Amino acid sequence: MFKKLFAGTSSAAPAPVPVRSTLEGLTSKAAYSLRKFGLTGGQRAAVYLVLDRSGSMRKYYSDGTVQYLAERILGLARNLDDDGSVPVTFFSTEVDCEFTVSVDDYAGRIEAAHQGLGHMGRTFYANAIRAVLAQHRQSGARVPALIVFQTDGNPEDRAAVVSLLREIVGEGEFEGVEAFIAFVAFGKKVDFLRTLDVLGLKDDHVSLFQADEPEHITDEELYDGITHEFVPWLLARRPVRH
Repeated sequence: MFKKLFAGTSSAAPAPVPVRSTLEGLTSKAAYSLRKFGLTGGQRAAVYLVLDRSGSMRKYYSDGTVQYLAERILGLARNLDDDGSVPVTFFSTEVDCEFTVSVDDYAGRIEAAHQGLGHMGRTFYANAIRAVLAQHRQSGARVPALIVFQTDGNPEDRAAVVSLLREIVGEGEFEGVEAFIAFVAFGKKVDFLRTLDVLGLKDDHVSLFQADEPEHITDEELYDGITHEFVPWLLARRPVRH
């Protein structure tokens, strides 16, 4: 399931923090990554971003790492979606907040929304995944969903997460909702995500990109970490021409 394209940094010599790109630059880099793995145009997806607000994430909000991740995903969405926006879901113990970032309103939006919520909770994945799947279904979109799910810790609701991933591929409430979940892991305390590789799902709709030190990950590494498994999955949904 998970192709080995994880990114990290050497403990011997810390890598410099990459220079942050403009939204136009991010859009161009994302386009290159999509092309590299076989998406040459015409295939669309609705892009969603889910962000961890558990207590251990505090430093990544304060140093702008989470804000920049949202900008990177907005750059990716500009190549896949046609409305210039990305729905964002904050989660911790529950779903904390839902809002949208767009090409016209993204600067500082993540930090502002985060600060407005106050208390940071614990780590439960399932409610957040369920909320986004419901949002995609209710939107009436006729394209698959790409859900970029960021976290820095193992969930406390592991059984519920596994059950929900099985629902997406044909059993239960979300049968028929086409969705690919690209997990983006900050740090090393995410061994649960690696266990998803042995679920035996009939449709490989989950990937993992691990960033041991997320502030040092380049745009290219992040995009390749998402697109190298997502693009083949998306292309497999292209209607066969007769």
